[in-house]
Amino acid sequence: MGLDGPVLILIAAVVLLMFGGKKIPELMKGLGKGVKEFKDATNGEGTTTTNNTTTPTNTEDKPKV
Repeated sequence: MGLDGPVLILIAAVVLLMFGGKKIPELMKGLGKGVKEFKDATNGEGTTTTNNTTTPTNTEDKPKV
């Protein structure tokens, strides 16, 4: 089953009725950001941070000498 022209028009009309004309650009912007973040994560790029400080990863309580 494919998505033919009339089916796509019907889906677009339902989405327009549900969300209204002003909300759709915001939804598409959010969807685009989500897809971009997903692609970046799958490519292993991740997010870049500007904080160059390091924190110790060992949280064991060691006795002080």
